[in-house]
Amino acid sequence: MVKNTGRPGYLQIADDLRAQIQGGSLAPGTPLPSTAQLAEQYDASLSVVKMAVGILRNEGLVIGQQGKGVFVRDADDSPAAGEVAELRAAVQDLSVRLAKVEEQLATSTTRRSGRGSR
Repeated sequence: MVKNTGRPGYLQIADDLRAQIQGGSLAPGTPLPSTAQLAEQYDASLSVVKMAVGILRNEGLVIGQQGKGVFVRDADDSPAAGEVAELRAAVQDLSVRLAKVEEQLATSTTRRSGRGSR
């Protein structure tokens, strides 16, 4: 059940499911209960449950199979923590570089429009 702690419900659900996976209660290859079952179990809306499962997907703990459900991923299939950190660093670097390019384009466009209006 989601508690009124000030922490969003989807994070509480994700924490609980993560603990079950890491503790072995939900073994690799085991299907997660359906979204409706989880919503009933945690007394939460379907959208809150979907967000929680999405977090676990992003962390590489579960994997969805179209038409079959969501399954606990085998630890050997999960991306290594180092690989995830490396990808995050690359995305951050690209974000910074993109922001600089956008800033340069905005400055360049402003200068050009200033010339044309004279």
